[in-house]
Amino acid sequence: MTRRFAPSAAELAQLEDGVVERLALDWRASASRGEKQAYGVAHMLEVELRRRVRGRRAEQSPPPASAPRPWWKFWHARQAPSVPGSP
Repeated sequence: MTRRFAPSAAELAQLEDGVVERLALDWRASASRGEKQAYGVAHMLEVELRRRVRGRRAEQSPPPASAPRPWWKFWHARQAPSVPGSP
């Protein structure tokens, strides 16, 4: 087996998403072939990739329309319009 080194945090920050994905796939393949240290490196790269994707999705999602009501006021129903002739 060839001895490879995992990218440092600074190097990882400079890599594009496609490169991180390719590295994660390569390291995962090495782990499946029995390279002991490859599992941890593959996991680190996959976590970084998920973090990046999650950040992009959060930037793209619209802000909530209105603030949710406090959980302890769930029993406070909104006032229903009064119906004439009802007791």
